[in-house]
Amino acid sequence: MAKRFVKTYSQGVVGSGFEIYVDRETGVNYLSHGGGGGGGLTPFLDREGKPILTTVSDEE
Repeated sequence: MAKRFVKTYSQGVVGSGFEIYVDRETGVNYLSHGGGGGGGLTPFLDREGKPILTTVSDEE
């Protein structure tokens, strides 16, 4: 069974950085940030405020 969320991008150093995840069921992209003992997750939005969508194949 394929994982629902797929990491498509990572930037930063150990303990602090940004990652982008794609939900395979909806195609919505999420930005994750962690560092300094905290973190957060938010959907990526385009300039019209709509979620950025990506199609992820089952092979990934």
